[in-house]
Amino acid sequence: MIPIFYSDDFLEHQTGAYHPESPGRLTAVKQHLSSLPWAPQLDWRSPTPLDQQEARLDHALRAVHPSDHVALIQQLSKQGGGHIDADTPVSPRSYDVARLAVNAWLDGVETVLQTQRPAFALVRPPGHHATAIQAMGFCLFSNAAIAALYALKQPGVERVAILDWDVHHGNGTQAIVELHPEIRYCSLHESPNYPGTGAATDTGRFNNVLNLPMTAGSMLSDYETVMQRQVIPFLEGDRPDILIISAGYDANKADPLSGIALQPQDFGQFTQYCLNITSTILFGLEGGYDFTALAHSVAATLEPCLSL
Repeated sequence: MIPIFYSDDFLEHQTGAYHPESPGRLTAVKQHLSSLPWAPQLDWRSPTPLDQQEARLDHALRAVHPSDHVALIQQLSKQGGGHIDADTPVSPRSYDVARLAVNAWLDGVETVLQTQRPAFALVRPPGHHATAIQAMGFCLFSNAAIAALYALKQPGVERVAILDWDVHHGNGTQAIVELHPEIRYCSLHESPNYPGTGAATDTGRFNNVLNLPMTAGSMLSDYETVMQRQVIPFLEGDRPDILIISAGYDANKADPLSGIALQPQDFGQFTQYCLNITSTILFGLEGGYDFTALAHSVAATLEPCLSL
C-alpha cells in the first residue's frame, strides 16, 4: 500500500478562473489514480486536522517562517483574500488550506520514517518558491524545507536529501536548507526560466547544493545522463535517512509553462533512480499544469513503488 495524503479542502485555495495552479489539478490526479487497475493498493489518508497536534504544526512552520510572514497570509485570508504578487493569490481559505498542506507533508515524513516505504503528499498550494520571508511563484509556505527540518528533529535522522525535479528552480527551498549542512538539495530545472536562480555555480554555503540547469528541449536521455553522473552520487553521498522529492510535473512536453520535453512515463524512471538510494521517500506535489500529463506523471511516479 502506498499512503496518499489528500483532502478535498485543498480545492478551497481559490486562485481565479485563469490561474494555472487551479483546484482541477488535484481533481484530475485523484480521478486518474482511482481508475487504475492498482488503485486498491493506494491508501488514501486525510492529513492531520488543524485542531489536532497544533503545537507540531506551529513549531514546524516557525522553524522556517517568521511570525510576520505567517501573519500576513492569515490576515489576507481573513480580509477576504488578496495578492502577494501578480502570480500568488490568497483566497479566504488559503491560510487554512496552506497549513493543512504542511500537515500533510509532516504526516508524510512521520509515515515514511516509520514504514521505510514511500508516501505521496497530494497537496496544494505548492511550496518550493516560498522563501522564509516571501511567498511567491504560487507558493505560500515552503513545504519541502519545512518537512526537511522537521525530519531532522525525528529520532535517528541525521541526514536529509531533497531532490527537486520541478521544471522551475526551488529558490525558496534552497535559500532555507542551504544553511543546514545536514541537508543536501539538488534541483534539475529549465534555464533560463522563472525565477532566474539556480546557476550551476551556486553550490550553497556548505557545498550542500547541486543545481543542474537543463536546456529547453531536454528529454529523458538528457536527464538520465545527469541522474547517473551527478544526481545520484550527490544525494547518496551522505546516506540520507529520508529522501524528500519536490515532485513537480511541469517538465512535461505538454505543460504550458516550460520548454522541457519529458513524457509522463519518464517520471517512473526517476522514481527507480531514487529507489536505488533509499525506499524512505516522501513525494510532495509542486508544479504541473497540464491536467492529463500531471495525472499520468503522478501515476508513473507511484507505480515502481508497488513492488516494494
